[in-house]
Amino acid sequence: MSADGISLDPPPGVRADWTIDQNWQAYSPAEHDVWITLYERQTALLPGRACDPFLKGLDALDLHRAGIPDFQRINEELFRLTGWTVVAAPGLVPDAVFFDHLANRRFPAGQFIRRPDQLDYLQEPDIFHDVFGHVPMLTDPTFADYMQAYGQGGLRALNLGQLHNLARLYWYTVEFGLLETPAGLRIYGAGIVSSRAESLFALDDPSPNRLGFDLERTMRTPYRIDDFQQTYFVIPSLQALLDATLSDFGAIYAYLAGQADLPIDAILPEDKVFTRGTQA
Repeated sequence: MSADGISLDPPPGVRADWTIDQNWQAYSPAEHDVWITLYERQTALLPGRACDPFLKGLDALDLHRAGIPDFQRINEELFRLTGWTVVAAPGLVPDAVFFDHLANRRFPAGQFIRRPDQLDYLQEPDIFHDVFGHVPMLTDPTFADYMQAYGQGGLRALNLGQLHNLARLYWYTVEFGLLETPAGLRIYGAGIVSSRAESLFALDDPSPNRLGFDLERTMRTPYRIDDFQQTYFVIPSLQALLDATLSDFGAIYAYLAGQADLPIDAILPEDKVFTRGTQA
């Protein structure tokens, strides 16, 4: 995951592209147990909540075997399916580095795992969030193309000074996106599928707004990182999300430059409303 304000110079022991060795054999039995606990808890909860591409990706990569996954093992199947690989990173990486990895179909994942007393909340993304949350969706060809296009767009946004708008798109899709299906709303965002509390809140709680996805509208909506989401955006399909990302963002940024941000809890007259939340 990317973060503003990080020096482009990697710390000692980290490669120039901000990757490190996963060093899978160094994980302790206790660390593997944390993965297994989190995995079993989420996989018991997600059927009927997570979208089919996520659940299929989870099966395809066999992420439960022997605790924390060995990147070398899962990369064989992931690369076969969509040409993506997972690379180990020391934590958050500079934006430019993050976008370059995505643009080249590499997903940088944290190498560490949370402690047993941090099962329900962790400030910095760990290997469970990054691998369990993000990587199964990368087995889907359409979503895999979306993530590459996002990385390419990120490099352009850096040069145009529009990163804040693009970050909102990532937040409301890759991290906290919902998908409309004939069976109802389903989760595909990594920040939801990797969290027990958010998996319940995102679909069941009456508090948040659940609104139809619109690219420009989403990029005008700020977000908060210290609480559950006040608004979720619902895409009609993964293909629709990819198609929107292939738009001319130069023209979109020019439009956004003249538009004020929208309140996080706003519902506009033109919004497609799935749920008008109480905001309680």
